[in-house]
Amino acid sequence: MKEIDIDEVRANLFSLVDQAVRGESFLITRDGKPVVKIEAVAGAISRSLPRLGFMAGQFTFPEDFDEIDEQIEKLFYGEK
Repeated sequence: MKEIDIDEVRANLFSLVDQAVRGESFLITRDGKPVVKIEAVAGAISRSLPRLGFMAGQFTFPEDFDEIDEQIEKLFYGEK
């Protein structure tokens, strides 16, 4: 189990709470001695989909997606 010094906990509390909710329990230490065990409350462990890439393959972009439309360009920049 991961051990984390209390000073590091003070600096990174929110990310450590997120880790605990994901099921990664840890010990808080003071002067190298374990003093507190942190773990998620039963039922609080997050089972949500990962945010990055969770919609991969669900839709496609047309080949000309990033091409500039002449009519819209004229509206923004006027006639050349």
